[in-house]
Amino acid sequence: MQQLQTLWQSTGMAAMGWGQLVMIMVGFVLLYLAIGKKFEPLLLLPIGFGAVLANIPLAGMNDAGGILHYIYLVGIDTGVFPLLIFMGVGALTDFSPLLANPRVLLLGAAAQFGIFVTLFGAILLNAVPGFDFTLADASAIAIIGGADGPTAIFLASKLAPDLLGAIAVAAYSYMALVPIIQPPIMKLLTSPQERAIKMAQLRPVQRRERIAFPLIVVVLTLLLLPSAAPLVGMFCLGNLMRESGVVERLSKTAQNELINIVTIFLGLAVGAKLSADEFLRIETLGILLLGACAFAMGTAAGVLMAKLMGKFSRHPINPLIGAAGVSAVPMSARVVNKVGLEANPQNFLLMHAMGPNVAGVLGSAVAAGILLALVGG
Repeated sequence: MQQLQTLWQSTGMAAMGWGQLVMIMVGFVLLYLAIGKKFEPLLLLPIGFGAVLANIPLAGMNDAGGILHYIYLVGIDTGVFPLLIFMGVGALTDFSPLLANPRVLLLGAAAQFGIFVTLFGAILLNAVPGFDFTLADASAIAIIGGADGPTAIFLASKLAPDLLGAIAVAAYSYMALVPIIQPPIMKLLTSPQERAIKMAQLRPVQRRERIAFPLIVVVLTLLLLPSAAPLVGMFCLGNLMRESGVVERLSKTAQNELINIVTIFLGLAVGAKLSADEFLRIETLGILLLGACAFAMGTAAGVLMAKLMGKFSRHPINPLIGAAGVSAVPMSARVVNKVGLEANPQNFLLMHAMGPNVAGVLGSAVAAGILLALVGG
């Protein structure tokens, strides 16, 4: 009888707490969204599976000595994984639409408005019983509005590691929901006539311009905002490898093998933070709500800035492209193109939207650098 009791106590069923059971179910929900709904599957699948592994009782995978512990320690705690992802994204990015129309940098900047509004919203939420966000916590939550998963993970790992799981899940969930969240906001703030505006064809961009751009961005970052240098620097390195044309093997590795390998471990590391004791708190609900507000306000600010620019521009500007200022590349640009085609079947906005879309990547990195410089110290 004693041996049977000992055997029972060594099983996961005997040691399973309600919190662990709930989080395992959350992991399966993330797996369903990744596999069944194809919502950001490259990240949600390893995150969901990592959440399941992290909450298996007695397995110790998330404890000191466990594999998830070491993956998090090596890749997230040091900030290495998000930076390597940024290098791969840079190698995948074509800045030609931005260089052909540099004014859309303003749209990428405007879309970061939601980040700073949400920062104050998180502080005000402390008036509600149960919430106790520090300024560092609020800064990490606010970056969700940038719609850039690696940036959100990087900043959260530096400012609020205990909230990293909730912040990462919120960031990638809202990125996956771009086709659902953005169109109603875009249509609410624009008229059918504005959505039907056709824009002039973009000029060709010379190779020397594409090579000079990442170098200029790095120099400006080093001079003006060194705290953003890790993100911006790795992003520009990847882009320079792409545009230089002399290291094609390195560029293809950054675009494919490297970014794929790092994505697997990044997802598992984030899933490791979805343990019951860290995720099942009232703060998680606040993070999800604030993240939605940040994303919605960023979209709205981009559209309104595009409308304002259109009033002072000699060439017509379709205000829809402002919604692409959030850095969900290239999903936001595709959504803009889809909504534009609904208003005018001859209206192709994809390349015009890619300009503010890649500007948003830089904008979110700069916003993270500002928050890190102001709060991280």
